[in-house]
Amino acid sequence: MSSETKSKSESAANCVKARALLQQCLSARLLVQPKTDDKDAEFVEIGRGLIAYVCFMKGSNEELVDRMVKSILNVRLSENEAGKLVSIMDLPGDVLIIPQATLGGSMKGKCMQYHKNIAKDEGQLLYTRFVNICRNTVQKQNQECTVQNGTYGNRQVLSTVTNGPFSHFLEFS
Repeated sequence: MSSETKSKSESAANCVKARALLQQCLSARLLVQPKTDDKDAEFVEIGRGLIAYVCFMKGSNEELVDRMVKSILNVRLSENEAGKLVSIMDLPGDVLIIPQATLGGSMKGKCMQYHKNIAKDEGQLLYTRFVNICRNTVQKQNQECTVQNGTYGNRQVLSTVTNGPFSHFLEFS
């Protein structure tokens, strides 16, 4: 790879401010709070819809979150009964949002590094905004659809049933 090509690809990688991995599902269940001596385990669940794994990187801001929500909810990935590709809003379907900091990783040698990820407290604020905008947008269009979310900064266990898998990787600058 020439140095000019390398610097262009490095420059493009450096301007990525958020990533999302979208996966269609028939159902999904996410453990958001493990069982303790005092409490039972807590889960969130969705039916047919979309799982959105999101990661915010340095340079992310509220304007970017707004664009991400609009893109993710309106991209045509789901098949309706007629076999036509429609958005999750047009299907209609449920949405499960999962924070996924590992999407911000890059490989150095044999190790993954996460230096490009946003600070945890900033990420929490953007994630909360992302979830709230998604929930409000989906609920405004169809009250029967649900938006569920995982907890930011915690390890979670996901069970999903897919009819694919159909996964789509998006980057936002």
